[in-house]
Parts: sequence; C-alpha cells; structure tokens
Amino acid sequence: MNTITTTNFTFPEQKSVYRGKVREVYNINDDLLVMVATDRLSAFDVVLPKGIPYKGQILNQIATKFMELTADIVPNWLIATPDPNVAVGHLCDPFKVEMVIRGYLSGHAAREYATGKRTICGVAMAEGLKENDQFPEPIITPTTKAENGEHDADISREAILSNGIVSEEDYVVLEKYTRALFQRGTEIAASRGLILVDTKYEFGKTKDGKIVLIDEIHTPDSSRYFYAEGYQERQDKGEEQKQLSKEFVRRWLIENGFQGQEGQTIPEMNEAYIESVSERYIELYEKILGEKFIKANIDNIDDRINTNVVSYLSSK
Repeated sequence: MNTITTTNFTFPEQKSVYRGKVREVYNINDDLLVMVATDRLSAFDVVLPKGIPYKGQILNQIATKFMELTADIVPNWLIATPDPNVAVGHLCDPFKVEMVIRGYLSGHAAREYATGKRTICGVAMAEGLKENDQFPEPIITPTTKAENGEHDADISREAILSNGIVSEEDYVVLEKYTRALFQRGTEIAASRGLILVDTKYEFGKTKDGKIVLIDEIHTPDSSRYFYAEGYQERQDKGEEQKQLSKEFVRRWLIENGFQGQEGQTIPEMNEAYIESVSERYIELYEKILGEKFIKANIDNIDDRINTNVVSYLSSK
C-alpha cells in the first residue's frame, strides 16, 4: 500500500525543513510551522525501514483532536489542519526536554525497576511494586531530546536546572502544564473505558515568550493506555495488561532480538506484519477517540498534501 516515508516539499515562503523521527517540519517565513506526520514507524529511537499505511493520518488527527480538547487548560501551537497528515501552527523555540509523566510502573520505568533501581530521573519509586501497578501519584520523569540519531536519556529536574537547560521559572510552568494535561487525558481516557498509563509532552515558546504545547499529545506513539475493564483482576493474577500503545511493536522487536543497540539487526517486516500494524493503529484511533476512522485517499499522498498546504498558505 502507498505510504509517505519522506517528504521534499517546497512551500511558498519556505525557509527550512527539520526532519524528526516521524514528523517533518517546514518553517514558513519564520512565522508558521507546517508539520507533516509521515507513515514512518520508530521504536527504541530507531526508524524502522518500512512505512505503516495511515499511521501519519492517525497520529495527526489524534494529536490535533486532543489539542482542541485541552486548549482551555494549556495553550498550544496549533492553528489549522489543512490535510489529514498536516498540522499548521505558530513557530516556536522548543524546550530541549520532553516531559514524561507516569501514573503506573510500566514500560521503561518497569524495565529500570526490574534491574533493582528504585529511583528514576531523581524520583523515588516505592519498594514492593509489581509491573503495571499504579503509583500513589503520577511522577514526572523527563528525558533529554535526542539529536542526530542519539537516544533520549533520562534526566532529573535538578540536572535540568543546574545545567541551565530550562530556567526554574519556566520549568515550574512545564510541570504545572504536564500535570494538568495528564489529568485531563486521564479523565478523557476513563470516559472511553481506558486508563492513561504514561505519556510525554513537548513544549516550546512563541515569539512573544508564551509557553505552549507543541508536537503530539495522547497518541499511541507518545502514550500508553490500558483497558480499564479487568485491569485489577489481571494485576491480582499477575497477568499482562491488555493495552493500547506502540508497546506491541517494541515487544515484537524484543522477541526478534532488537532493542536499538549497536550490532543488532532490525527484523524483516513483511507485508502481513505491516498490514497488522496498520490495523492495530486504526483500532487505537477508534478506541482512543471513540469515533470511526475515515481513511484518506492515499493514491498520491504527496500531491494531496502539497495541494492542500499550498491552498491553505495562499489563503492566509
């Protein structure tokens, strides 16, 4: 099936383009950003070799929907969505940390805990927890923002401040916004029969110095969800939780001997596996948003995106 794994657009008044793991961001006249969500799939900070049909559309539409649902509590960068794979927003100077918040001992935190560690990013974790147990209250475990193919790294609040990565005044706001967004996301998830387990947020500053939410929010790439029904029963029995997240991709990679480490080979992604991942992402979309996913026309994604974005920019 047709996918978009890289872009090479030249939009009106385009100044530059930044290529992230999954998104490609076009600077328009040092004023607007055009963010294109590709169909690339990344895990363990590595971009996998094949695209996943509709993944970019799914991520973009979930993120923009949650931006709308949280705009009353945290300002964000979003202005418009002229194409299913595209978000347009204010140009921002991003903070060089990602704000990870965890309500449960899962994923990376659980893997660290299993090695005997009882602190993560300078935050203490109680003894006697089982994987996927709920923390007494959500903990914030920031990471650095990786560049040039490097891995994101855990970092403490103290290290962020002492190294001048973020000022204390700004960091207080980032923490406040992170907790408010997680609380709202938890409430929305509960209304869908889900538990928002953990997630990450990215923030930036607009030209006038306003701190805003940027990038994605509450997508299956940035978040982990459990099904609420049967959660406690599964915990009591020591069973795996039924979850909605990209963790199924990570588990598949681990089972096939890949965790992004040097010398490891990415396993073959055949057509059947790619289709199964696409179907899983559609399931994630429909469960998280509570609405039917409508597939965009992907006969020629590049032309569709270019036409829609140029039309939007020309109308500004």
